[in-house]
Amino acid sequence: MRYAEFRNEIQTELRRNPAGLTWAELKTRRNLPYERPCPEWLKRLENEIGLKRLAGKKRAHVWRV
Repeated sequence: MRYAEFRNEIQTELRRNPAGLTWAELKTRRNLPYERPCPEWLKRLENEIGLKRLAGKKRAHVWRV
């Protein structure tokens, strides 16, 4: 999977879920092939689509756009 495909998958799912989702939820819902997201890609997502990762319950961060 290339970065553009990853970005589109994340953006599509987060727009459908304005309350946000955790990485585990995104990974499962979009059947993403990564155990953890690439830190470089996360920075790009923050700049390109306005990704915000906020502290959620327990250890997981909630991702929102």
